[in-house]
Amino acid sequence: MRIFARVHQMPPRLAAAAIILDSGFGKATADEQSAAALHGLTTGTYPFLRRVDPSAFVRLLSKGEIALGVALLTPFVPSLLAGAALTGFAAGLLGLYLRTPGMREEGSLRPTKQGLDIAKDVWLLGIGVGLIVEEWRARDQH
Repeated sequence: MRIFARVHQMPPRLAAAAIILDSGFGKATADEQSAAALHGLTTGTYPFLRRVDPSAFVRLLSKGEIALGVALLTPFVPSLLAGAALTGFAAGLLGLYLRTPGMREEGSLRPTKQGLDIAKDVWLLGIGVGLIVEEWRARDQH
């Protein structure tokens, strides 16, 4: 596994980091009402999170997003590791999209207006998978 990210990997890592950091810093100042709304949306798809206090959940999510954003920005975090973390995060977001009623048009993958914001996060999944695949291919070629 390469220790440093390749130069051409930094633009997608930077783009993903900018969005994720903005989201993480925004959640860091969430009030109780916003925390309850986000927790409610999330627990509909991931019921095991019901045991977590809404404010604590949003604080942890905020810290996780900030940590992921910093990892993506840091060139010495291997792209395989950064890509795996980004893929997991994006898969969680897309799980919300696929499993939350009202996010998609009936019988389709097409998003409703309510689901469009989360559906657009598919690009994060693409970046994460792309980083993983490139690192696996580079490893296999050596």
